Amino acid sequence: MWSRWLDRILRQFVRHGTLHLTLPDGTQRDYGTGRPEVRLRLCDPALPRRLILNPQLAVGEAWMDGTLEIAGDDLHGLLELAYRNMEAGMPGSVSRMRESLRHFLRAVQQFNPSPRARRNVAHHYDLSGGLYDLFLDTDRQYSCAYFARPDMSLDAAQEAKKALIATKLRLEPGMRVLDIGCGWGGMALTLARDHGAEVLGITLSEEQLKLARERAEKAGLAHRVRFELMDYRAVEGQFDRIVSVGMFEHVGAPQFRAYFRTIRDRLTEDGVALIHTIGRVTPPAASNPWILKYIFPGGYIPALSEMMAAIEKESLWPCDIEVLRLHYAETLRHWYARFTANEARARALYDERFCRMWRFYLAGSEQSFRHGINCVYQLQLARRRDAVPITRDYLLAGSESARREAAE
Repeated sequence: MWSRWLDRILRQFVRHGTLHLTLPDGTQRDYGTGRPEVRLRLCDPALPRRLILNPQLAVGEAWMDGTLEIAGDDLHGLLELAYRNMEAGMPGSVSRMRESLRHFLRAVQQFNPSPRARRNVAHHYDLSGGLYDLFLDTDRQYSCAYFARPDMSLDAAQEAKKALIATKLRLEPGMRVLDIGCGWGGMALTLARDHGAEVLGITLSEEQLKLARERAEKAGLAHRVRFELMDYRAVEGQFDRIVSVGMFEHVGAPQFRAYFRTIRDRLTEDGVALIHTIGRVTPPAASNPWILKYIFPGGYIPALSEMMAAIEKESLWPCDIEVLRLHYAETLRHWYARFTANEARARALYDERFCRMWRFYLAGSEQSFRHGINCVYQLQLARRRDAVPITRDYLLAGSESARREAAE
């Protein structure tokens, strides 16, 4: 029965590309035409039912467990096929009921008071530091890079990203900067070293905090950069500039107003903030259940409309909004290549199932930016409408500067 239902759903779902499917009983089915062309084998009799009831969770778990086999290990091909067809829309009443339930549960999943937020962060960012060395750049920038040229290396593109953000912040020596979600300290150290800023970086990850402090001492910047284990809601005082890169995705929709209220309250009257976050180009929706369970518990990719609704209510001026579309797809392509090249070392840190999980995460994320509904938003915010120049000439100059720096 479940196999028949799965057959009916796939005949409607696969409109782009070709899927050759072998069911657990050996029955073979073909769906769609064109590329990508993917061959799958389901090795668990329970998989058809699981795929119908919760396909995003079931595919990821079956891949991790080895009960879903892909010919040629073509993980990117499978995920490209999935995202291209998901973008076209999932048909059927079962799908509509499933999405309605996920949307109903969204507020519970994204409720992130400080203790829960810290546990969620620890789940991902307190993994072995050796893991992140296997695929990130030398500065450990764990967010979208900026490929000012298509032939840029990952390290150069991450430097270009930091240079572009610094341009949007309009930094001057001696300015006090708050870095919300400072990671391993690369952005804070760059702003202090290259722009003379006084930076407070905050994180909820003990592993990130430890390394960030070590890096500040080693760089001789501990007198200008301070790192603390702190929730953004606990910060006091005011800052000339606020930067937050790759952290807003962990805030959760119920806390959007509290987040932007903190931005407003912590900025000086003529202060400027730059928020760099993954976003969706669709209306608000629910989080991917596999990502929630295995990668980012409590995480949520926001719609621009949700962010702007909270920004408007907290009386902040949106001075500039830039949409980075394929930059994260290229970043993830580099990360995936680096991780697979070092997979034996990752397996020594964890195990085979973890490595399959991490590959699925990186490959799926790349395809979500290349063929799905994800992008990156950079929002420049201020309390005053004249806090930054009224033309974008300085941003264009900053982009050109980022290109030159990356080329050197």
